[in-house]
Amino acid sequence: MRSRVLDVLVIGGGIVGAGSALDAVTRGLDVGILEAQDWASGTSSRSSKLVHGGIRYLEQLDFPLVQEALTERGLLLQSIAPHLVRPIRFLYPLHHRLWERVYIGAGMMLYDLLSYTGGRTPGVPHHRHLSKRQVALAAPSLRSSNIIGGLSYYDGQVDDARYVVTLVRTAASFGAHAANRVRVEGFLTEGERIVGVKAHDLLTDEHFEIRAKSVINSTGVWTGETQAMVADGGRLRVRASKGVHILIPRAKFQSIMGLLLRTEKSVLFVIPWGKHWIIGTTDTDWHLDKVHPSATAADIDYLLEHVNTVMETPLTRDDIEGVYVGLRPLLAGESDETSKLSREHVVANPAPGLTLIAGGKWTTYRVMAQDAVDAAVDGLDGLIPPSITDRVPLLGACGYVAEFSRRERTAAETGLSVALVTHLLHRYGSMAPDVLALIAENASLATLVPGTTDYVQAEVIYAATHEGALHIEDVLDRRTRLAIETSDRGAAAAPVVAKLLAPVLGWNATRAKAEVANYLAWVEAELASQRQDDDVAANALSVAVPPIGLATTL
Repeated sequence: MRSRVLDVLVIGGGIVGAGSALDAVTRGLDVGILEAQDWASGTSSRSSKLVHGGIRYLEQLDFPLVQEALTERGLLLQSIAPHLVRPIRFLYPLHHRLWERVYIGAGMMLYDLLSYTGGRTPGVPHHRHLSKRQVALAAPSLRSSNIIGGLSYYDGQVDDARYVVTLVRTAASFGAHAANRVRVEGFLTEGERIVGVKAHDLLTDEHFEIRAKSVINSTGVWTGETQAMVADGGRLRVRASKGVHILIPRAKFQSIMGLLLRTEKSVLFVIPWGKHWIIGTTDTDWHLDKVHPSATAADIDYLLEHVNTVMETPLTRDDIEGVYVGLRPLLAGESDETSKLSREHVVANPAPGLTLIAGGKWTTYRVMAQDAVDAAVDGLDGLIPPSITDRVPLLGACGYVAEFSRRERTAAETGLSVALVTHLLHRYGSMAPDVLALIAENASLATLVPGTTDYVQAEVIYAATHEGALHIEDVLDRRTRLAIETSDRGAAAAPVVAKLLAPVLGWNATRAKAEVANYLAWVEAELASQRQDDDVAANALSVAVPPIGLATTL
C-alpha cells in the first residue's frame, strides 16, 4: 500500500469496512483496508450473532429497514454465505388470550410477507402458531403456569467474527490489500482534499503514509475520533450503546428453539449457540473506553432477572460460562434512550476525498458498503461499474453443499470423526480441506485445544497462516470463540496456543511468554470487572491491561 496510490482506502476492519473493501475491489478498483486492532475486534465480533430483519422494528413502523434487512438475510442464507449463516427458530411465548395472539401473529405474518419483497424466497420457513401443549413439549424449561401458547418464527445466525475474517479474505482474493494492527493517526491533505492517511504499524512501530484517491471512514463507534482528525471533518453524532450478553450451557435451558421475550425497554433473546445459549442483550449509553467495554454485576443481574421470569428453574451466576460486551454505533437523535436511536445508516462526504459511513445494523452491511463505495467513487476518473456483491459468494461458499454432502466419506478418507469434519465445514465451508491438509501433515494437530470439545489445534495454525491472527487474543476471542465459551475465558488454552503460534509468527520464548501473560492479565481484568457495580469501576479494571500491541516485544 505504501508503494502506490490506491483508488480507495478503507479505514476500519469491521463488517462494514470489510464489506466496503470487497465492494470496491470487485468493481475493478485498487483497494486497501486498514484496521487498528484485529479484524472484527470491536462491535462486529460482539453482536447477538443474528442475521435478522429486526422483528421489533415492525412495532416502530420502520418497514423499509425491516424489508431491507430481510432481503439481505435471504441473500446471506442462500447464496453469499450459506456455510456461515444458518436458519434458527425462535419461540415467542403468549401470556394473554386472543388479543396477543392476533397482535403478534399479525406482526409475524407481515415479517414473512416482507421477506418476499426483495425478489427472492426468504430462505427460512414461515411462522407458526403453537398451542400450550406444543410449547410445553418444545421448551420444557419454560414455566408453563402462565403461558397459554406461543408463536414460532425463523431468522438467521452467524459467527460474526468468522464472517468478517472471511469477508476480508474474500476481498484479498480479488486483489485488495489488507493490514490489521495498523492505526490511522491522521489524514494527508492537498489543499482541502484528503489524499491519504498517516499510518502507524503497532507491531513494528513504523510510521508511514498511504495515499489514495478516495478514503472511506468506516470506524463505527470511533467515528467521532476519526472525524476530529479533519478540520470541519463532519458533524455526524454516533453514540455508543452497550449490549451485554451472557452464555450458559445448553443443558441449563431445555428447548428445541430459541426464545424471544419482551422487556420494559426492548426485547431479550435466548439464542442457541453450539453447546451453549446466548442470552442478551442490554441497551445502555456508554461514554467510557471503547476498546474494552465492560459488563458490570448490574448488567449480568439484569439479564438473569429478565430471563428467570419465564424459567421453571432459575439461572444463577454459577451457570454463566461466558460474558461479552459490544458497542452499537447508533446515529444520535433527540431521544436520550439508546434503544430509540436510529439503526438507519448515513453516508456523508465531510471533505473532498473523504467518505464517511455510520449507523446501520450488522445484517445490512452489504447495502451500507455499496452506498459508501458509490459515494467514494463519485468523481473518480473513468467509468466505475456498479456494485455486484449481491452476486459474489464469500470464500468457502462455492462447493460447500457438495462438501457437506460427502462429509462421511471425507471422515472415512481422513480417519477423523464425522463430528470433526462437520465442525470444520460449518466454520470454513469448502475451505475445510485446507485445515484437513494440516492434520494430514501432522496428526497431532487433530488434538483438541485445552478447555474445548470443538476446536482442534490445526485451527490455531490456520488462523495465523491464512486468517491474519497475530496474537493469542485474536485466536481465542475471534478465530475461535473460547474467550466467551469457557468459564476460564480460554486461560487454559493460552500456553498451548502460544506454543503453536510461535514458529508460525516468529516468536522467541520471551515473546511467547509475554503473550501468555498479557492474555491472562486480560482474562483476570475481565472477570474482576464483572463483579463491579457500575461502569466506571468496571472499566477502570479493563483499561489497566495494556493494549496487546504495546505489551509484547520481539
